[in-house]
Amino acid sequence: MAVVREASVTWSGDLIGGNGTINQVTSKAINGLPVSWAARTEVPGGKTSPEELMAAAHASCYAMAFSFGLGNAGSPPQKLEVSATVTFDKVGDGFKVVSSALKVSGQVAGIDAAAFKEAAEAAKDGCPISQALKGNVELSVEATLE
Repeated sequence: MAVVREASVTWSGDLIGGNGTINQVTSKAINGLPVSWAARTEVPGGKTSPEELMAAAHASCYAMAFSFGLGNAGSPPQKLEVSATVTFDKVGDGFKVVSSALKVSGQVAGIDAAAFKEAAEAAKDGCPISQALKGNVELSVEATLE
């Protein structure tokens, strides 16, 4: 069964001086979230950016994929702490998302550091957001078993 999610944004003004608002998402969990070019390329100033939202999406997707993989291997995690750092940079004449670097630390019984790192890499490759980015964005994961 396909799952469809939606978001709507209203933008006012030109790229540099304008600003936007994420009006609503399907879940209604986000409403009235301000976005701007300056939040992408300078200081956020209380506003978000597509790259920040991408980082949140990648970190949460990865946490789910890693938890699934560990659980299927018989070692479900007690806890995973995941962060994603998405880099947006000038490339040639334009801008591009160039990388998403994942960091994960976890508490997992019955697994050693090598197996944790191997499972972390597999989750990076299996995460649907990673799959959407693969080939366009450099992906990496740094994994630490606590």
